[in-house]
Amino acid sequence: MRCATAIIFSIFSYASLFAGGSGLNVVVVVNQNSTNSLQLGNYYCEQRGVPPQNVLRVNWTGGNTDWTRTNLDTVLRGPLNAMLASRQLTNQVEYILLSMDIPYRVTTTTNGANSTTSTLFYGFKPDSRDLNTCPLALGSTSLYAGSEGIFRQTPPVSATSNAWLVMMLTSSSLAAAKRVVDQGVASDGNFSTQTVWLAKSTDVNRNVRYPVFDHAVFDTRLRGNYFVQRTNSDSPLGLTNALGYQNGLYQFSISTNTFVPGAMADSLTSYGGGLFDPGNTHTKLLAFLGAGASGSYGTVVEPCNYLAKFPDAKNYFYQSRGFSLAECYYMSVTNPYQGLLVGEPLAAPFALPCSGAWSNLPPDALLSGTTNLSLHFTAANPGQPVQQVDLFLDGTIFQTLTNIPPARFNVLYVTLPGKTNISYTVPLNATVGTVASGLVNVLDSPANKNTTKVSPFLHGDRIELRSTDANRSGSETFISVSNYISTATALTTFIGASRTSSLDTIACGIRQVSIGGTMVLGDYLHLQVTKTNGAVVPVGVTNSSPTITLQAFVQSFLDAINADSALQGPDGLAAEDMVTDSSGTLVEFNLRARAVGMAAAQLAVLVSGTFSISPATQQVLDGNLADLQPRNHIYITAGVTNLFLSFPFNTTTHPDGWHELTAVAYEGSHVRTQKRVSQTVRIQNTPLGATFTCLLCDTNTGLEATMQFLVAANTNNITSIELFSTGGSWGVVSNQPSATFSLAATNLGLGLHPFYALVTRNDGKQYRTETKWIRLIGDEPPFTLGIAGGTPTVSWPATAGRRYEILSATNATHAFVLRDAVTPTNSPGQWSETNNSSPQRLYRVRTAP
Repeated sequence: MRCATAIIFSIFSYASLFAGGSGLNVVVVVNQNSTNSLQLGNYYCEQRGVPPQNVLRVNWTGGNTDWTRTNLDTVLRGPLNAMLASRQLTNQVEYILLSMDIPYRVTTTTNGANSTTSTLFYGFKPDSRDLNTCPLALGSTSLYAGSEGIFRQTPPVSATSNAWLVMMLTSSSLAAAKRVVDQGVASDGNFSTQTVWLAKSTDVNRNVRYPVFDHAVFDTRLRGNYFVQRTNSDSPLGLTNALGYQNGLYQFSISTNTFVPGAMADSLTSYGGGLFDPGNTHTKLLAFLGAGASGSYGTVVEPCNYLAKFPDAKNYFYQSRGFSLAECYYMSVTNPYQGLLVGEPLAAPFALPCSGAWSNLPPDALLSGTTNLSLHFTAANPGQPVQQVDLFLDGTIFQTLTNIPPARFNVLYVTLPGKTNISYTVPLNATVGTVASGLVNVLDSPANKNTTKVSPFLHGDRIELRSTDANRSGSETFISVSNYISTATALTTFIGASRTSSLDTIACGIRQVSIGGTMVLGDYLHLQVTKTNGAVVPVGVTNSSPTITLQAFVQSFLDAINADSALQGPDGLAAEDMVTDSSGTLVEFNLRARAVGMAAAQLAVLVSGTFSISPATQQVLDGNLADLQPRNHIYITAGVTNLFLSFPFNTTTHPDGWHELTAVAYEGSHVRTQKRVSQTVRIQNTPLGATFTCLLCDTNTGLEATMQFLVAANTNNITSIELFSTGGSWGVVSNQPSATFSLAATNLGLGLHPFYALVTRNDGKQYRTETKWIRLIGDEPPFTLGIAGGTPTVSWPATAGRRYEILSATNATHAFVLRDAVTPTNSPGQWSETNNSSPQRLYRVRTAP
């Protein structure tokens, strides 16, 4: 039995800023056989403004862990491609969201397994399962990884392949999965000031990502809006209000509410993506989502500890730029074929949209013929100009209104030490990416690089600058940039630098050393350290044990190095991070400078002994040279800071009736943050019209109801009447001027749904009815009854289509007796007393069991 109460109906709305995508660009896939999948998909659509035609219903009756490649192709990939083509969404959709109770692992009889998200992302990658060789699958490198590119222009395999940014949305329960959505939506544009923690655990087989931490920390420091901190830790337990976390550990505990909205968190372990695998004792990625993260990653089959199979810490830098969560993760994993991505793909805490509005277009404006429409967009700041505006009609892309390229003959200038106004002239047919590439070529020419001692590196629309002068600090490596309209008709090409001078590193110099061989009596290892002041420090150990292992002997060598007082000051070094291969005949470790920066890394080391040693010659501690050199960033953008746009809109090519016009403006960088402005309009070019009536439904309708809709045209010459809602068409009637549609609410699932009809006249003219938004609801909490009239009439805030039982008693101490049952077609519900013989009555109303 359910209790009932009033439900407040909220008008459909959505957030208006999106980094590199919005609900318009998402297909939500739901499993028709799972009520949780339906409800979660509906919830996501409501929160993210996903158009109803962007929902794909698949029919999967198997479990939620594994399916075969054939299953995936038959149940999902084939219907998805057909749906995109038939609904004209192929060039619009970039994200695929799989709404729980869909398998996460794709299997074959041979060649290993892939994740469902990666298989949809760039195809199944056959892989040997020989863990002794543990190879990377051929063709599994994603070309999108590390690109900082626009996804459609930087596909992971080839320009002709279907590719989408695919994520699964699931958790341990429906409520927990909804919380993931809420965390993602709440993160948009909040510019969180919390910290991302990059943790180096004591698990030497799983902490292998720590060498890339400094690179990410350096870049995010240059952004100036993002806080990333390295730490030594085995667990996130006790952390609060974190924006992210990355580690490598087999098992660990994590506190509830560890993360703030928008957080990305994951661990490098073998089966973090085995979400519901029986017997899986690894801490799974769901632990991060349950603690508040908006997205996470884990492998669904043994990956070995390849860095390329797990997210690089650069995903946090990508987030600091404003990229969406799905973009950040896919750009950070080079070989994602075994990895499962779970979370809210559009979360974008650092996306900063432009502002904009329709001009002189009031709600429900009546349009006919060809009419001129106007828009105005203003960039958030000069460094994020508005470049492109697309027009969507009823959630489907209609046309690109403008796309402003870098203007031919615009000139970019860069001044670096020793060189003033190094120039680059924009050529014909340039893009933001080609301008950045062209400028890199100019800066990298011997005539410039040999003088400036600054090396440029291309990353999409960004140029990384590294100072190669070991004697010059970051503050001395100045930079200034500017642009000039020159002979072009407009200035639409922009350049900006992160700082007016380069940033010095916080990284310490490192040199990796490998020792190979087997132990015999008398073996020795010797380290000679030559400090930057010329002082020489020798350290050595000799084997006197017939049973000692190579690992133990090398550990004694490291202990001796770390115990030497002459190497413990800021001009010394530390020996750490020892790992041993499975055979025990190869040991690796790092020699790390004890002070940060290039100067401290200049002490020279030579390891010698009775083993196979690499490096065999004297080296300085600059094995991580790129992380030691002072660094700066240059960004290239295109567009204008103020865009006034007028365009003709021919209404005669569209159905008469009600429509939503949506203009989407894009930031002129590879981040492509969107601003979405919508308005409802009414088109009328012919006398054709139709009424759309809910016979059994209301703004709130019970899930158990069979809804009924009446569509009546104002003419008899009708070819078809079709009913649409979430997921597309739900019925069509031919050659009748009116039609009644019945639809079981359970087919749609709990949540908010739009309903409208499309009427087609025999000459091809069409009319689109107004959209009715109906929330399908389940259990209700208690509500208050109203009593009115001489003959008592009981009223309550009923849910349409739900059956209510009316009970009464003549005394509070007596049992309540069932008197009647009613099923309201809309709200409120009412029932009038039929027996007035008793001087008083008490009433109760309950939903029917």
